[in-house]
Amino acid sequence: MYSGRHVHEAPDRPALIMAGSRETLTYRELDERANRVANYFRAIGLRRTDHIAIFSENTLEMIVTMAAAERCGLYYTPINSFLSVEEAAYIVDDCGARLVVTTAAKFDVANQFPQRCPKVEHWLVVGLDAPAAPFGNFASVVEHYPSTPGEDERLGTPMFYSSGTTGKPKAVKRTLPDVSPSEQLGIEEMGKRLFRMTDGMTFLSTAPLYHSGPQSSISIGLRLGATHIIMERFDTEQFLALIEEFKVTHTMVVPTMFSRVLKLPKEIRDKYDYSSLQAVVHGAAPCPRQVKQDMLDWWGPVIYEYYGGTEANGTCGCTPQEWLANPGTVGKAFFGEIVIRDEDGNDVPPGTPGTIWFRGGNSSFEYLNDPEKTAEAQDSSGTMSKIGDIGYLNEDGYLFLTDRQAFVIISGGVNIYPQEIENLLITHPEVMDAAVFGVPDEDFGEAVKAVIQPLDPDGGTPDLAERLRDFCLEHLARFKCPRTIDFIDEMPRLPTGKLYKRKLRDAYWKETTNA
Repeated sequence: MYSGRHVHEAPDRPALIMAGSRETLTYRELDERANRVANYFRAIGLRRTDHIAIFSENTLEMIVTMAAAERCGLYYTPINSFLSVEEAAYIVDDCGARLVVTTAAKFDVANQFPQRCPKVEHWLVVGLDAPAAPFGNFASVVEHYPSTPGEDERLGTPMFYSSGTTGKPKAVKRTLPDVSPSEQLGIEEMGKRLFRMTDGMTFLSTAPLYHSGPQSSISIGLRLGATHIIMERFDTEQFLALIEEFKVTHTMVVPTMFSRVLKLPKEIRDKYDYSSLQAVVHGAAPCPRQVKQDMLDWWGPVIYEYYGGTEANGTCGCTPQEWLANPGTVGKAFFGEIVIRDEDGNDVPPGTPGTIWFRGGNSSFEYLNDPEKTAEAQDSSGTMSKIGDIGYLNEDGYLFLTDRQAFVIISGGVNIYPQEIENLLITHPEVMDAAVFGVPDEDFGEAVKAVIQPLDPDGGTPDLAERLRDFCLEHLARFKCPRTIDFIDEMPRLPTGKLYKRKLRDAYWKETTNA
């Protein structure tokens, strides 16, 4: 989120444009606002390696706050703005945030944080003129601070949350280099080679910036002097219209967005001009082969793919030409060497599925407050790490995914962790046992399915299913709640007590395959 030399070389170039409101910040304006917020951070005593949290929808102030944190050596955690009070408050407390920034649109939820997060010292809200204590108005608080850079700027970095072994989300904490943010970083070269980004491009951002992929693309783009069009929320036809209006050269999407634009009536798809596109990058979830083929047939060889985790321990990339020659692949290793191992830790030959490890990539990450999960992700040599995905390499070194970590559900590009939902469902007085997993969904890729063993053997009724859905909605974000609920007489568990979830899940995927 550091704009560097572009502040001086192209101060009046638009850096950020909100797609709906058309609110705009030039590179000069972004720099001045970020400096004000950064100087406020320093004034209240935030120091290098301290943490802040941001609970916000896509806004300019969200990006300004991240840009300020990157000038002060802070870890900053963008929180999914659709989480419930208890889910979001857990992250605020767990990350050790000293300051929280939220918005008027999210204030009904965020206003309940202070009583749950006693370690937070400072609270700011954007767009609410007279918020109740302890919240202060963002603009009024920071406007008194100078718009010039601090004397000793140090690089800050995001700290995103992933899944934990207990079902609670865990932060992926990467080593924070003690360098000036003005130094050229490896992510710039990665953006150019993997995401096909170019200096001065026009980049269309389609997804929430609390996700690592969208956030990192803006961060890289600002260093390259790009103009970014930020969608407040994804709308299918607006996405196409923006490409034409702004002559968009680059964008990043998830496969669900491909599916949705393909389902638009032909007269709408044919209405807009896409000739400006140079690179459309997708990731975050597997893309169905036919969907990707249809997009390549429509837009031509501009569809690029990447695969990697928030841990940044290794990355794969795939050009359109490589994918056409190896349909279904997520590409070759771009960062780190791929090693496929079986359950006993032995390397397996090409064509044999196993756990995906990366050697020589970034193994210096940790899962905050979870040393066991950190140790599990690394081998004894300290040179290899994994994130738990399953796949295989072909003879030419192209990676194919066959499963995902611990049955993580990827719905519309968003990771949903079943154990968290299972742990909640099992507390319901009418539930004996519960299993949650993803089932095929034409629009989202996967949908959340719950299979319940009711306490009453005859209690598996539509009324109970409705009560369980309402129960989930009380405690979880809507996108995590089961779309459908089925009932079973007895849950398949091994003698050790481990749930044989694959047996349940595979039956639903087999039905789709045979359909």
